[in-house]
Amino acid sequence: MEAAAKGGFVLGNLAEVVERVLGFLPTKALLRAACVSRLWRECARRALRARQRVAWVSALEPGPAESHALVRALARELEKVQVLPHTVLYVADAETFSGHEECHEQKKARKRNSKETATALEKLLPKRCQVLGLVTPGIVVTPMGSSSNQPQEIEEGEAGFALLFPKIDGVKIHTFHFSKDLKNRVFDESKFAEAGLKNNPDLRVVLLFGYNSWKSGATRFLHQIVNPLNEKSIILAGGQVESFTSLTSETSNAQPGDACGVVGLAFSGPQIQSATVLLDQDVADERTAEAAMQRLKAANIPECNTIGFMFACVGRGYRHYKTKRNMEADAFRKFFPNVPLFGFFGHGEIGCDRIVTGNFVLRECNDIKDDLLHGYTTVMTLIHLGSTKANQA
Repeated sequence: MEAAAKGGFVLGNLAEVVERVLGFLPTKALLRAACVSRLWRECARRALRARQRVAWVSALEPGPAESHALVRALARELEKVQVLPHTVLYVADAETFSGHEECHEQKKARKRNSKETATALEKLLPKRCQVLGLVTPGIVVTPMGSSSNQPQEIEEGEAGFALLFPKIDGVKIHTFHFSKDLKNRVFDESKFAEAGLKNNPDLRVVLLFGYNSWKSGATRFLHQIVNPLNEKSIILAGGQVESFTSLTSETSNAQPGDACGVVGLAFSGPQIQSATVLLDQDVADERTAEAAMQRLKAANIPECNTIGFMFACVGRGYRHYKTKRNMEADAFRKFFPNVPLFGFFGHGEIGCDRIVTGNFVLRECNDIKDDLLHGYTTVMTLIHLGSTKANQA
């Protein structure tokens, strides 16, 4: 009894011990523990602030027709993650996320509804969390467990991932959405400033995703968005997706069926470093794919607390290389053994060879404006979010 009393005294009064113990808890359990007392609440807050590594949830196995694999994986893994998500980017395959019917022994599987699936995903996340959700023809994903796991190019079948960004000191991440005005052919560039994409000296990286690219005027509208942002001090990367399904920063995230537009994520902060390389149509075998990764490696972007993105054309992958699957993801892993890779196969790519380093000097870029819109290519991107504290290693 005396030992128990001493233990109770320690856990009720010594902040250093409480904080050490709470540091082992996953985030959901930590938030529950914060309700115990004022001391535990303050210790829990400090523990959460120290967790500044990006986490992710991957879904690679198909499951029951009534729910997408990413919904089930997120529901399961959010009980274990060590971060409190502040911004979430999820990407899922268009075919099974948006819904289809399968006949098996004269029975039809229930048709999934993309809105229902998106709502189910959003309900799993914190209410104040920014969520951007996309559906695409194919997925590039690193399995959970370790950033050194082999990334997979999943060109067919059910798959998805969710990137969980916590609040990171010195880094601001925000979502944006520009929808084409059917009554006005001229885009109001004042909207860039409202979205934090202009008059923002700390802006470093913009990930852009065009949707409904097959609509009339979609390509012209994408040029209206990309061209004003095409500055040497900013990394632009992304591609054309099937649609976006979540954008919680808006009161209504339902996109009009006849509309086209651009959604994305903007990364601001002086500590951010980034680089992109373009794999054009001439990159058609293992040797040339690895040569492109060597260019990316030469940017000398720190690999700790760094995320890789791969935005590829649906015409690439196995159809392009023919002799080998997973060619570009394997080449990336060879040169970046500890950087997780995520992305998708889409209907057009955004990016160029561009490097922004720690002292914010552009290492490589033409004097003229780079052509940022491509087809039948792959854009590889690295985003370094700054150093992390030793206790997060």
